[in-house]
Amino acid sequence: MGTPEFAVASLRRLVDEGYNIVAVVTTPDKPAGRGQKLHESDVKLAAKELRLPILQPERLRDEAFVEAMRELQPDLGIVIAFRMLPEIIWAMPKYGTFNLHASLLPQYRGAAPINWAVINGEQKTGITTFLLNHEIDKGAIIGQMEMPIGEDDTVGTMYDKLMVSGCDLVVDTVERIAAGDYTATEQMHIDESTLKPAPKIFKEDCRIDWSWEGRRIVNFVRGLSPYPAAWTPMFIEGKEQGSAKIFRATFAAAQHSQSAGAVYSDGKGSLKVACADGWVEIHELQVAGKRRMATRDLLLGLRNIEDYTFA
Repeated sequence: MGTPEFAVASLRRLVDEGYNIVAVVTTPDKPAGRGQKLHESDVKLAAKELRLPILQPERLRDEAFVEAMRELQPDLGIVIAFRMLPEIIWAMPKYGTFNLHASLLPQYRGAAPINWAVINGEQKTGITTFLLNHEIDKGAIIGQMEMPIGEDDTVGTMYDKLMVSGCDLVVDTVERIAAGDYTATEQMHIDESTLKPAPKIFKEDCRIDWSWEGRRIVNFVRGLSPYPAAWTPMFIEGKEQGSAKIFRATFAAAQHSQSAGAVYSDGKGSLKVACADGWVEIHELQVAGKRRMATRDLLLGLRNIEDYTFA
């Protein structure tokens, strides 16, 4: 059961390993884009290619879907980046249902664990398989794998790394469950105040605050690059003149007398924005109405960049 590309890699690996996938459950097709054409999930596209049965319930408690699941008589359910399941579904398989989650649980429970680990400047993250229960991301842990986060890693690079490692952990978990060779560790007696959450991220959550310290801003950009992307409004003389998404930036500590969001450029390849403790240099961005590009390319066509303030 899954929706995005992150789940496809594990699905393909399970098929390659010879497991009998009795069905793939994914979201219904949805209109998308300017033409509002029906968009099929990445998991559905892969399942069609692999010639696997596909179920796309609107509601997971729908009697027709529940009955279809019963007829399949699944031994094991596997969930990767899907919706919250009702007990009638997750408890149905003989050996239960497990979830692959992209964090080292119990840290970063929620919808956006990779984003928040990078945003918070963590030096490591990982993946976890756990048995589903009534609460989100709180089931008994079966297996975990750690993954370092490099200084230049973004949510995009970590997504790819964890997706590949997730294949190994999913197959390992399936084999251990099949062999009865595992002990699930309950997430108990945890001081909830020590845990960092990973809630869903909305557009307004992605707005840069230039009064932050530079390292925090760079981590924020990394944790949202390439999607959904950190962004900032652009002003000239107090009037908003569009916005820009920032994809790559570095920080240099410095003392200055500039207001947060003040812009400095040499007009050639350098674009710096003042922050609390120095300057954030922007290397790649996308101004509204233009394509994503390197700073050097933007400055070729935007000569008055220092007239702007980011806020």
